[in-house]
Amino acid sequence: MYTIPGHHHLSMITKSATQNNLFFSKILGLRRVKMTVNQDDPSMYHLFYGDKTGSPGTELSFFEMPFAGRTYRGTNAITQIGLLVSSEESLIYWKQRFEKYNVSHGEITTYAHRPALHFEDSEGLRMVLLASNNEKLVHWKAWEESEVPIEHQIQGMGSVEITVRRLDKIASTLTDVFGYTEVSRAEDVAIFQSVSGEVFGEIVVKLLDGPTEKPGRGSIHHLAIRVKDGTELAFWEEKVRSRGFHSSGIIDRFYFQSLYFRESNGILFEIATDGPGFTIDSDIATLGLKLDLPPFLESQRDEIEANLKPLEDK
Repeated sequence: MYTIPGHHHLSMITKSATQNNLFFSKILGLRRVKMTVNQDDPSMYHLFYGDKTGSPGTELSFFEMPFAGRTYRGTNAITQIGLLVSSEESLIYWKQRFEKYNVSHGEITTYAHRPALHFEDSEGLRMVLLASNNEKLVHWKAWEESEVPIEHQIQGMGSVEITVRRLDKIASTLTDVFGYTEVSRAEDVAIFQSVSGEVFGEIVVKLLDGPTEKPGRGSIHHLAIRVKDGTELAFWEEKVRSRGFHSSGIIDRFYFQSLYFRESNGILFEIATDGPGFTIDSDIATLGLKLDLPPFLESQRDEIEANLKPLEDK
């Protein structure tokens, strides 16, 4: 029986790739590990940030949509990203850093039973830093050229928050289909872990009635969960289909293989393989420095580059 070892990546919408790059690279100190395009619509950038190599579980990805309007917050949406730092001392460091760069943030508090610091980027993307007490992905690699000291660097994704009208429906999908463990439940919130006791695959589900969120800039498009390889992906595709969900079928994304499906509340999940990874067409030293395209788009490079606004790094 296969298991889900945790999150793979999250994908969001940004109005400005340049501003997005400055925030996640400069202020958050993540490495831009891949500058590519949306494979389904190569007129838009698709940027990935993460650790030194963009390891699964550390990746935040953004589609640039210059005409994206505001997000109208609501239910049946992925509503917050948890990011891991090593300790409560790191939260103090980050609070001071956010003050320096005028980043919207709260006070140090708790979230999902861990010390936490909530913040947002300029587009309203909701995030929370979580003190993991030195829990981190075993394959996380520090980025030596980051402006953030290694001891305070973001060490991957932690609790991902999903808000829904029907909590029991998504609970059933997570536990019955994917083998997540429900580790706690209050009246309107439940916490699930793909590996019991580990934060790297934790999902916090909140119950909220009301209008469905209307996505725009700063909204979260989908959550991708990890599988080892194509064999496991085929296994999970059958599980998804047998549950009655419509699957996109397995798609070769060049850097990984994946499939997409929506659960009963309309939340979009992706299931993605760990490999081959971002070094398939770049060496580690030059990751993210140039526009990389999957082989099937390479013949369109001139046209694609002509339609993209150059990304400013300063």
